[in-house]
Amino acid sequence: MSKPIDFYFSPTPNGWKISIMLEECELPYNTILMDLKKGDQFQSDFLRISPNNRMPAIVDYNKKSAPVTVFESGAILLYLAEKTGKFIPNSKLGKKKVMEWLFWQVGNLGPMGGQHSHFWNYAPESEKDGYAANRYAEEYDRCFEVLERQLEGQEYIVNEYSIADIISWPWVLIAKAMGRSLDAYPNVANWRQRVKERPAVRKGVDLMRTKS
Repeated sequence: MSKPIDFYFSPTPNGWKISIMLEECELPYNTILMDLKKGDQFQSDFLRISPNNRMPAIVDYNKKSAPVTVFESGAILLYLAEKTGKFIPNSKLGKKKVMEWLFWQVGNLGPMGGQHSHFWNYAPESEKDGYAANRYAEEYDRCFEVLERQLEGQEYIVNEYSIADIISWPWVLIAKAMGRSLDAYPNVANWRQRVKERPAVRKGVDLMRTKS
């Protein structure tokens, strides 16, 4: 019997992307909780798995060959989708659409949300309303505008629930907690709630409270 997937995790939007996917795919996994404040991400054993010293990362033992390591959330989601055949369309055009939004998230929504989070949570008070802080907040909002247009007339980003939703949703989940209103983006707000109601999504976000 194959070993569960080792999942290197901390409860952040990037970590939730993978915990949600693992729950959605009903894959057995072993959670390795990382204390980022203590610098677990810089340990040599972890750097061999994730050279960029960032979580999430996984090690998949369900292979006849050597264990497969995967780092970067977008790459992990794509790997798990292809491994299971779930949450990614079979058609070339469908895959193309999902890949566009996968790359959009890792190049836009994630970085802008992450930088806004930094200024919102950690910047000195004198910088919280400065040019850089406002720039990232505005770009974060701009990403909501992009999603608002994409979600017009459909329930999910590429119409069917996919890794495009799984990768994007955690960074929208935390928007209100970081002072950004979704009132101007009703399609996004409704999508946020729709995804939140999925049992696997709730399990993924609650991982720290349900696994050790």
